[in-house]
Amino acid sequence: MRMRKKKNSEARLEACADLIISSPEEMESYRDKFPVYLEIGCGKGGFIRDTAKRYPDRTFIAAELQTSAIITALENSKAAELGNVRFINTNALMLGEYFKKGDVKEIYLNFSDPWPKKGHTKRRLTYRAFLNVYKNVLSPDGRIVMKTDNDGLFEFSLEEFTTCGWTLENVTYDLHSEEWAKDNIMTEYEKNFTAQGIKIKSLVARPNPS
Repeated sequence: MRMRKKKNSEARLEACADLIISSPEEMESYRDKFPVYLEIGCGKGGFIRDTAKRYPDRTFIAAELQTSAIITALENSKAAELGNVRFINTNALMLGEYFKKGDVKEIYLNFSDPWPKKGHTKRRLTYRAFLNVYKNVLSPDGRIVMKTDNDGLFEFSLEEFTTCGWTLENVTYDLHSEEWAKDNIMTEYEKNFTAQGIKIKSLVARPNPS
């Protein structure tokens, strides 16, 4: 869903320019901080902010296509005075231009747009074209952590990961009932869905070496 353009968007982006990686070339200046932890589709940025607070020794990068969304995420991180978070305003299919093999330790896919219509299958962030991009930037021991409220997207993702040769772990249809999920950091969407009694689906996926 396309978000409405925010007022004074250019000025607000400029005020947070120090948190924005504006080009693949600029990414090279952060290479001494790699591997990084990458969230794809950060929304308002609550998850990346809270995760960066918990792990101040790690470098986090959030990729968000919607400029209207990334403004809020930028402002949230700037207000929290976080020095270990940066943002990229780009499509996930372009991440191969920003990262090399092994640059990314962990990828977070939190409540991605399910794109429920059959004709929109290729837009889903767990479609095989995206999975190939992720595999090409993850470290050998890297992984994807996915959470969603949407049953259809979850079933689709399980099939895509399996078909593309990924190894699945911690697959659950009720994340908050799992003992191993005690350290889970909730997103804004997750809090709202949980309050409504909607169970959260989750998985961990690792690419096979081949």
